[in-house]
Amino acid sequence: MTQVNNSKKILVVDDEAVICEVLEFNLSNEGYDVSCAYSAEEALKLLSPDYSLILLDVMMSGMSGYKLAELLRQRKIKVPIIFLTAKDTENDMLTGFSVGGDDYISKPFSIKEVVARVKAVLKRSEQPVEKPKSKLEFNDLRIDLELKELIIDERKIPLTKTEFEIIVLLSENQERIFARNEIIDRVWKETPFITERTVDVHITRLRKKLGDKASIISNRPGFGYRFNP
Repeated sequence: MTQVNNSKKILVVDDEAVICEVLEFNLSNEGYDVSCAYSAEEALKLLSPDYSLILLDVMMSGMSGYKLAELLRQRKIKVPIIFLTAKDTENDMLTGFSVGGDDYISKPFSIKEVVARVKAVLKRSEQPVEKPKSKLEFNDLRIDLELKELIIDERKIPLTKTEFEIIVLLSENQERIFARNEIIDRVWKETPFITERTVDVHITRLRKKLGDKASIISNRPGFGYRFNP
């Protein structure tokens, strides 16, 4: 049994007992301290600050996984969340990321994939936040690299960590087009099994938040994305 991760507590939330048992067994073999909850309501009772990650099923009786994630983020609980779901449409992915999910695994999944993503998300959550000392300004759009904020017409636009990293990557390299696989390599460096569609989902969400400025991120079909102020 691997022992290197035994300080990390993981909460598995799924109303299917077999899935909970499989995940608990395999993640415990990796050295994690795993607990299971069979509903979102039970998860709320079990959850404590010492948990490092939640593996969260989307479709459950009672409160859904999406609703639980949204509730945790409203309460300023920042524990990373990986959604587990049989639903894998673009809208489902958008919903998952918009309510505060950090990753998204479709059922049926392989244990190898789950373990790899758990390790990647935990590694990302442990990385210290760098604080650059500059700002990027494009007329009435400003990216504050120190405060990690996007400001349009003096109005702060709330972005997720991934959305912010994408717009910074593109805006700092206006002279080039980034293919989707390049964006994955830069933004999801430590996260395996990320697909090009995940990039499209995040950029769709980002453009929606940009509103009238959405066209500042342009798409060259067959090539990729570019920041074009």
